[in-house]
Amino acid sequence: MGGATFAVGLLPTFENIGWAAPVLLVALRLVQGLALGGEYGGAATYVAEHAAENRRGFDTSWIQTTATLGFFLALIVILSCRLSMTAADFSNWGWRIPFAVSVILLAFSVYIRLKLEESPVFLKIKSEGKTSKAPLTESFANWGNAKLVILALFGATAGQGVVWYTGQFYALFFLTITLKLEFQYAYLLIAGSLIIGTPFFVLFGWLSDKIGRLKIIMLGCLIAALTYFPLFGALTHYVNPSLEAAQNKTAISVAAKDCNFHIFVGPWSKFTECDKAKDYLTKAGISFTSTTLPADSIDNIITKIGEHEIKGFDPKVYAEALKAAEFPAKADPNQVNWFMAELILVIMVLYVTMVYGPIAAFLVELFPAHIRYTSMSLPYHIGNGWFGGMLPLLATAIVATTGNIYNGLWYPIGIAVMTLVIGVLFLRETKDHKVRVDL
Repeated sequence: MGGATFAVGLLPTFENIGWAAPVLLVALRLVQGLALGGEYGGAATYVAEHAAENRRGFDTSWIQTTATLGFFLALIVILSCRLSMTAADFSNWGWRIPFAVSVILLAFSVYIRLKLEESPVFLKIKSEGKTSKAPLTESFANWGNAKLVILALFGATAGQGVVWYTGQFYALFFLTITLKLEFQYAYLLIAGSLIIGTPFFVLFGWLSDKIGRLKIIMLGCLIAALTYFPLFGALTHYVNPSLEAAQNKTAISVAAKDCNFHIFVGPWSKFTECDKAKDYLTKAGISFTSTTLPADSIDNIITKIGEHEIKGFDPKVYAEALKAAEFPAKADPNQVNWFMAELILVIMVLYVTMVYGPIAAFLVELFPAHIRYTSMSLPYHIGNGWFGGMLPLLATAIVATTGNIYNGLWYPIGIAVMTLVIGVLFLRETKDHKVRVDL
């Protein structure tokens, strides 16, 4: 993982080696992902099998802090780079610095790894010849265990993944892209919420030792699903009140045909005037009503901004009309209620700590020792990588299609509710399962 991260900072550009540059970038990202796939399951299993039975949630919750602290460090390093050079320099070569300095963390990681010994549980089953010779087969071909893997995915980690991505990554996206808050302010707000919220990973891990893991994870999914819409609405109110005022004052509608639903955008994508217009308005942080023009209409798209009717799509005309309707080009820092904005972000990070703090202990306890590593890794990484990782793409596509800047939240809310229902109905508490053994 460390080698691939460092190598990203050394990549030649497209101008130097052509299409080999993006191919190498994707390859290195795959190496990072595969490395992470092995590291998390190993770390959770290793710590849990060393922990005392009555403090497994507390001990493994420290692992959960590392993802948030890593994100915090990344924000600080990137912010420092962007503020210490021009935008052009950062785009040309400054972006390489965060990848290059990661080699320092790699050195610490290698040193620590060389000092570690196997867990008591692994040594015990190895001495008895009980280690699995075919962990993939035993994990996924055996229905009894495969059923647990599926339930862990849909009844725990999928909801945990979307709550995690919403509270940290989508919140940052919403601040910078939708609300047009300048990146340095958005980074500082998110960084502050991460620092304030991080101790709660440990608190909820400790609490899970007392009252159970599943209760806390399910409660986090429930509260998140119930409050995301009002929280993001309040974020707009406190971060960019001018945008909210303009939106309330001026109605915008888009009547078009030939509109498409875009998720994976690339050279193969074809954008109609409707797609371009909706993308423009979405990136401007503006909600609009969307209707379909009759097939025999001579126009492809008709947009109304207040009383101003625009036929076709021309970004300059759109910009002038939005300016005339007093839609702000960016958030005014003097209008931001910093305390309330930070409070809202901290609340969303607290949801993250509820679902993420106890998850490692829960997954370790769910599976038998000889296939634990393999069995817990799959639901964890699909839940976070697929369900969580798809959030920005799907949320953006939903917003552009529906015309409401908040409708992207239906994706994490839907997944969180699915996890809540499946988790409550089909999963059982694990905190009293025995994991640690004495040699």
